[in-house]
Amino acid sequence: MSVKMTTRQVGDVTVVDAVGRITLGDGASTFRDTIRDLAAGGKKKLLLNLAEVSYIDSSGIGEMVSGFTTVTNQGGQVKLLNLTKRVKDLLQITKLYTVFEVFEDEAAAVRSYS
Repeated sequence: MSVKMTTRQVGDVTVVDAVGRITLGDGASTFRDTIRDLAAGGKKKLLLNLAEVSYIDSSGIGEMVSGFTTVTNQGGQVKLLNLTKRVKDLLQITKLYTVFEVFEDEAAAVRSYS
């Protein structure tokens, strides 16, 4: 199963709920397209909820960094929410844990944008 992305608004923050696997092929391209479409639509405050992401490969990590760069270059922010142990470990190994702001609590994450 590749990733399924749904979006919802919490105030002026767009929460992107990802479910499944972000891997080379459909998963990574779905992830990339969702982030780019939101950025192109003027969404500057993105919160990626990864609670239901079971697996991310190097391609998926690359798309996360690409999405982060795209949104940041347009004056926006991308933050991460509810990382699974596997995803958290992967971000620590790749040293990306220092790049992304990570939250365990959605309300605190939403407040951090103001």
